Amino acid sequence: MVTIKEVKTKKDLKAFVKFPFKLYKDSKFWVPPIISQEIKTFNKKENPVFNDADARFFLAYKNNEIVGRVAAIINWLEVKNQNQKKMRFGWFDFIDDLEVSKALFDTVETIGKENGLEYTEGPVGFSNLDKVGVMTEGFESIAPMITWYNYPYYSKHYEAAGYEVEKSYSESRFAFSNVNPETFLKAQELIKRRYQLKALSFTKTSEVMPYVDKMFDLFNKTYSSLASFVAITDIQKEYFKKKFISFVNPEYIKFVVDKDDELIGFAIVMPAFAKALQKANGRLFPLGFRYILDAKKNSKDVIFYLIGIHPEYQNKGVHAVIFDEYYKIFKEKGIQTCFRTPELEDNIAIHQIWKHFSPEVYKRRKTFKKLL
Repeated sequence: MVTIKEVKTKKDLKAFVKFPFKLYKDSKFWVPPIISQEIKTFNKKENPVFNDADARFFLAYKNNEIVGRVAAIINWLEVKNQNQKKMRFGWFDFIDDLEVSKALFDTVETIGKENGLEYTEGPVGFSNLDKVGVMTEGFESIAPMITWYNYPYYSKHYEAAGYEVEKSYSESRFAFSNVNPETFLKAQELIKRRYQLKALSFTKTSEVMPYVDKMFDLFNKTYSSLASFVAITDIQKEYFKKKFISFVNPEYIKFVVDKDDELIGFAIVMPAFAKALQKANGRLFPLGFRYILDAKKNSKDVIFYLIGIHPEYQNKGVHAVIFDEYYKIFKEKGIQTCFRTPELEDNIAIHQIWKHFSPEVYKRRKTFKKLL
């Protein structure tokens, strides 16, 4: 018999965060989060997303052991402002037991019905900067720190519970040796002259900070047309500054501005931290910090985390300016492989940006939906 227990105490929350450590202890491909940071993500006093969202966390027990978990999330900005009557759920992990996953699905669906929502969708996070999707291909490669990893049996549990595919994502990678600078070198010079644009590069995080609010504003404009987009609020901007920017090498942040110094393009690339996080095994002390700092400085793999171009400048080749800047720094640092975060398979515009680099799709993932 499966028992569902809502997380109410600090002890319960720690158990919620640590359950995947047990589930994936024998996996070479799962990447553990930093336990303390994950707990802060769910702290309603620290994470400003809770100003506009509600979340309840549940653990599934069988034979007095934890066998599953789920976060049931309602983003009220999405529900009220966009009229998307969606019950979100994420951080969804379970053993290969249909009774367990069904009990967790039922819990999420009950909350959705109680709140007058029309459908559930998951796995997703609180917002568009959170992890998304259940993996359906690519189980034999290490997961980046910015995505969820799961076993192959997960998708059959969604199907057994009556869920259907809602969105499909792909993750790609390409060797830096695939990059031919001739594909963007002349173009970026022409584009900068034609539109009076300038690329900004940085060597210190403090130099980046004056532009970060503008970057998030541009992020909201750039991605607003995508399905289920929820804009980042001003309070969340401050939170993400503290949470993310310090982890990024300042030279891996590229901005493009117009003649009035207005931001019209941006990109953030992160060093690949996955192997460092595996060594840290969820803890910053005593050696976790050292592993992460070493990866930040020396990783030969990078992840294109975000890229955005102002709608008025899309299809005008601004990405060539950004790629030229990255080519110079990647060549200097000896970068070997470039990875891309999950991208909607029907987002043709973003796929066109990468076509000259011969990218290889190495993972696919999906979100699933069920009417209530």
